[in-house]
Amino acid sequence: MKKSLIISIIAIFIFSPLLPVSADEFDYNYIISDAEILDYNSMSLEDIQAFINNQPGALKNYTVTNDDGRALSAAEVIYDRAITNKISPKFLLVLIQKEQSLLTDTNPKQSQYDWATGYGCPDSGGCNSRWQGFYKQINSAALQFRSYLDEPELYKYKIGETYILNNTNKGDLSVTPANLATAALYNYTPHVYNGNYNFWHLWNIYFSRLFPDGSLVQVEGEPGIWLIQDGYKRPFTSRGALTSRYDQNKVLIIKKSDLDAYPKGAPIRFAQYSLVRSPQGDIYLLVDNAKRKIISPDAFRVLGFNPEEVRTASNEDLSGYADGPALTEKDTHPTGALLRDPQSGGIYYVINGTKSPLPDPIFLKTKFKNQPIQKASVEELAQYKKINPIKFDDGYLLKSTNSPAVYVVSNGVKRPFASAAAFEDLGYQWKNVLTVSPQLLALYDEGVPIVSNNF
Repeated sequence: MKKSLIISIIAIFIFSPLLPVSADEFDYNYIISDAEILDYNSMSLEDIQAFINNQPGALKNYTVTNDDGRALSAAEVIYDRAITNKISPKFLLVLIQKEQSLLTDTNPKQSQYDWATGYGCPDSGGCNSRWQGFYKQINSAALQFRSYLDEPELYKYKIGETYILNNTNKGDLSVTPANLATAALYNYTPHVYNGNYNFWHLWNIYFSRLFPDGSLVQVEGEPGIWLIQDGYKRPFTSRGALTSRYDQNKVLIIKKSDLDAYPKGAPIRFAQYSLVRSPQGDIYLLVDNAKRKIISPDAFRVLGFNPEEVRTASNEDLSGYADGPALTEKDTHPTGALLRDPQSGGIYYVINGTKSPLPDPIFLKTKFKNQPIQKASVEELAQYKKINPIKFDDGYLLKSTNSPAVYVVSNGVKRPFASAAAFEDLGYQWKNVLTVSPQLLALYDEGVPIVSNNF
């Protein structure tokens, strides 16, 4: 698959928050990355204007006059000062929202524009008129943060040094900035929850990337791998839990702030087909996203399971699994099997008393790779109820042989990428796109397009 592949572009921008952001995920030692605060090319002028226009605040209608008498929109001021001072326009947008709510206030006072970034205007009062005015506020804040980053030795808060900060209702907190951006934020606002938590919260709402369900993600430079599922990030706590169900080549490398936008869900401890015992004493077989209760000791014995393989699971471990059909002595293929029809030569996936036809040979190279195909009689196959054809699970990238459009499977539907940029911004790799028959792709309902929310 090549980058030059043509994908129909849908001009849609999504700016509204789609995920909860939990205070429990806030790392006050690492608020945003240095790369994010320095990414001055992260938004074009058109992107900034579109972003502001999509917010409810009156900032979209605000203009200032520069020294040569030319009227500038708020977006033009932010873009110009971001490029000139080499500070991210995303950062400046979050800063003015954090300080004066200018993105959401529909009827702001002139003072909110005049002290848009809070520069030269401490909470204790005594604002310095030298820095008054929207243009001066944006410019001065951008210059100040450049200085924090370029000359960190001149300022109080430094990487790796520990400070005790008092925070209302939180008591004293020991803070050790882990990077320049975090130290800079504390130099500008020396408060954790009364200032920098608000910044982090807004940053995640506005600018963290959102990943489709079924995505495997890993923060750049960190060892852990997570599954994005139902709006939560679920950590894999063992290698077997990951490799028995997922392809590590499909892991997306993301920013820490992107991962921080998701609340933490139940950990994934167990490999596919693990036998686990709940705190209540029930024994389950774990198959994909379901836990199948083994109804009796006799069923356990008849199905050929080994008591020594049963592991202890907590209720939290099991909370990430749906309740699947119970396992009885009559379940001949509890972990699923591929059976060949002796008459047609077709292959079925048999499990839970059902048989699903494989609609495309590609399944034998991917989803059921290395799984043996068993011979079956006409009589045996007749025992199973025929259901819908097998489909790919969440996270797979698909395109058909007769169209260049690329999709990701998420929540059981196919979501098209609106552009090559949308595909690449989320960290997907073209080599992982599978080409399938149009008939297979047609089995999926079409979901909401995925657009670039990384500008």
